[in-house]
Amino acid sequence: MKAYPTDVALSELDADLVAVGLFEDEALGEPLGSVPGAGDASGEFKSRVTVYPGKPERVAIIGLGDRAEFTAERARVAGAVSQAALKAVKGEALAWLLPEVDDPGVIAAALIEGATFASFDFDRFRTGSDGAAAPPELKSIEVSSPADIAEAVTVGEAVGNAGNRARYLQSLPANVATPAFLAERAEEIAADHDAVTAEVLDRDGIIAAGMGGLEAVARGGEDVEPRLITLRYRGGGSGGTLGLVGKSVTFDTGGISIKPSAGMHEMKMDMSGGAAVLEAVAAIAELGLGIELIAVLPATENMPSGTALKPGDIITQLNGKTVEVTNTDAEGRLILADALVHCAREGADRMVDLATLTGAVVIGLGSTYAALISNDDDLADELTAAGESSGELVWRLPLHDEYKQLTKGSITDLVNASAERKAGTIYAGSFLEEFTEGKPWAHVDIAGTAWDTGREYWGKGPTGFGVHLLVALARRLNQ
Repeated sequence: MKAYPTDVALSELDADLVAVGLFEDEALGEPLGSVPGAGDASGEFKSRVTVYPGKPERVAIIGLGDRAEFTAERARVAGAVSQAALKAVKGEALAWLLPEVDDPGVIAAALIEGATFASFDFDRFRTGSDGAAAPPELKSIEVSSPADIAEAVTVGEAVGNAGNRARYLQSLPANVATPAFLAERAEEIAADHDAVTAEVLDRDGIIAAGMGGLEAVARGGEDVEPRLITLRYRGGGSGGTLGLVGKSVTFDTGGISIKPSAGMHEMKMDMSGGAAVLEAVAAIAELGLGIELIAVLPATENMPSGTALKPGDIITQLNGKTVEVTNTDAEGRLILADALVHCAREGADRMVDLATLTGAVVIGLGSTYAALISNDDDLADELTAAGESSGELVWRLPLHDEYKQLTKGSITDLVNASAERKAGTIYAGSFLEEFTEGKPWAHVDIAGTAWDTGREYWGKGPTGFGVHLLVALARRLNQ
């Protein structure tokens, strides 16, 4: 999808559908006010009426709700409504006449993001999906405003496309999206951007490096090789190097501590953190942000087999700490631990990890907020602000020394899962803090937000949650 700014009048917008917003208790201006059918339009939030003024051919009048309550998040929803109207007329080109608002750039970007996200349709495995019978798809969005919105339009395009690329990766089955497949995607990103480089370790390299957590989890998948993927983006800037780590378990059976069969097919999405990190790096490079960045993806399957990691096994992580594995379905923290140490030692000054880590976070926060756990107030504040601007909200949970007692081992330094059923999301984050090498760090648990959130612009299935959050964070650090 391509997005463009313009300043032409409504009658000059050339698109399959032009969207015009209407606030509650405000009248529809001319020339639309006198078009047949326009009287049915309402400012009620999410309402839509399509009229045919002749020039342009079709206009969707979309309710924006109370002007005082209109935010970027509501604009994303309005963008999704406009995409639904475009789809109804089998169109490919959408235009928006930007309403008069205080932050035209912010709203323009949000409209683009919402429409682009709403256009996502994973049809790779449908018969005839690449043939003449394939339905039209969103190809362009034009936003008309007298304000200078060019930079914002570029950001909206980059975020929308990157989010949908992450959702595509999430949707792929595990027999396609293997660790090697993710490594190939990382190498594609590096090939597309001169400022990005990629390094990939295979199983032998992971073992030689001393990454005992990643090596142990990968033992169960004899035929599917793990990968340790490292991307570097050199955009300049003087704010130090930001490290991003994304959990990339391409299929999670739970290992020997096997999960129930119901819903296990969704465990192909246990690489959602890695998908978000990959495509956020691509968007950051596309935008040319002035920031230094290192991204690390520990990629593996978690499978039961004769060679698989067993409950009671003891492993040594990259930083030398020993862990007794009490539950092989708490594998994400084992691979993230090695990745965090690696990221810090490769030069990250502060780190953020994204992971579908705990089912407990769904109970605690549902699908509205991701959990945020951090050892640094400044970094936590930056992520919270990035969440508010991107709509990918985070809610900070506490760290306390008492939580660390839940992961203290009796015969090892740590255990990977506590025997006590309390503070599951927090103690998992507390476990990860042991591997931050003393760096400012934040953990974002996206298990409740990575798919099926119910938001209009994401619909059912994968959300790409984390892409927009990380791009927003990078933009804040770039300022």
